[in-house]
Amino acid sequence: MAKVTLFKQDGSTVGEIELNDAVFGVEPNENVVFDAIIMQRASLRQGTHATKNRSAVRGGGRKPWRQKGTGRARQGSTRSPQWVGGGTVFGPTPRSYSYKLNKKVRRLAIKSVLSSKVAEGNLVVVDALNFSAPKTQEFAQVLKNLDVTSKVLVVVENGNDFAALSARNLPNVTVVAEDNVSVLDVFSNTKVLFTQSALSTVEEALK
Repeated sequence: MAKVTLFKQDGSTVGEIELNDAVFGVEPNENVVFDAIIMQRASLRQGTHATKNRSAVRGGGRKPWRQKGTGRARQGSTRSPQWVGGGTVFGPTPRSYSYKLNKKVRRLAIKSVLSSKVAEGNLVVVDALNFSAPKTQEFAQVLKNLDVTSKVLVVVENGNDFAALSARNLPNVTVVAEDNVSVLDVFSNTKVLFTQSALSTVEEALK
């Protein structure tokens, strides 16, 4: 099993912690990771784009001229698509872009990105992140103690609201709960910082 150093908030080491190879030691599958990221990014799209077709454009209720005898082409409405001010043909309509991948594929994707972080030495584990109140300065000091200077995803246990509130004003820091870790978040950040409790929960859910 792979091992990583277990830190305290002040940057001192407590010892080492073993990682489950079934979660943090798999062979990364780039195709699966790609599919998972594309799926997640598609789900983030609002899909609120819209255009007006000929039935939604105002006006055009009266036939512009009689059917026969004018020498011009027959027209039923001034809001047909060929008219200026007419409706749009086959324009975008509100829709959802979200779709789903198989559960096994999603699990392999998150295992792949987590295993890559371990292999790169970019996974950091701290015994706990305890704050008596939301304090951005204290959270920044913790990151400095742990020598985390790049973009970082911080994974905390559910209910640790003070940690999330302390970090939300820090640039390049994203905090998520243990049950909300996504492939896109892990992939988009250089380092991943777990609390020991959150790490155990994620490991138990994925093994």
